[in-house]
Amino acid sequence: MGAALSGYDALQCNRNVARMPFNLPRVTKALLIANGVGFLLQWLLGNQRLVTLMLWPWGDVDFDPAGMAPAFMPWQLLSYSFLHGGFLHLAFNMLALAMFGAPLEYTWGERRFLTYYLVSVVGAGICQLLVGSYALAQGADPYPTIGASGGVFGLLLAYGMLFPHQRVMLLFPPIPMKARTLVIVYGLFELGVGITGLQPGVAHFAHLGGMLFGWLLIRQWRGQPPFGGRGGRGGPKMRIVR
Repeated sequence: MGAALSGYDALQCNRNVARMPFNLPRVTKALLIANGVGFLLQWLLGNQRLVTLMLWPWGDVDFDPAGMAPAFMPWQLLSYSFLHGGFLHLAFNMLALAMFGAPLEYTWGERRFLTYYLVSVVGAGICQLLVGSYALAQGADPYPTIGASGGVFGLLLAYGMLFPHQRVMLLFPPIPMKARTLVIVYGLFELGVGITGLQPGVAHFAHLGGMLFGWLLIRQWRGQPPFGGRGGRGGPKMRIVR
């Protein structure tokens, strides 16, 4: 999965994580609140009034769930991530956001962490936009995409790259494993069910898109291919062990 933090940096991060959930870093906390506000608006106003904030495929759309034809708008690449399909959808995403986002923010700092998260969200949206638009062109019914999962999968990828040997255990599967292994398992699972269509109604390619764009951004920060050789400027200041 690439380079990792030194033992000292990992220890410092683990000490910070031990203070959760009562002392979440500021950006992580703000993202949790923003997602909660988005879900509250869905509950108060109903999804039909928020239809233009969902991510719609690019193309001629005849389906009209809200009295006006939904169409792709640029802001949807960001706004879709603050809406969710139900309480459990929100809860699982926010649990993962706190679990993986907090140690990354403590490591990278607020600005770099927020940049990474938003790039993952937008990258996931772009991949889902391409997949949904292709399906629409093939005659499928248009459908919107919502949820922070693309950004969360980007955080999972980053956590596995920075803390590859850290043992984690999610609710599904309830098996402790190294972070690097968890990333590989989830990545292969998402790719498999995305290609086979065994789990419809889930934006698997958005999840993969969040991981892909997050991976590319980290490599760009590190000055690694395809963005040049090692030692590129602008990368996060971190100790590397080989």
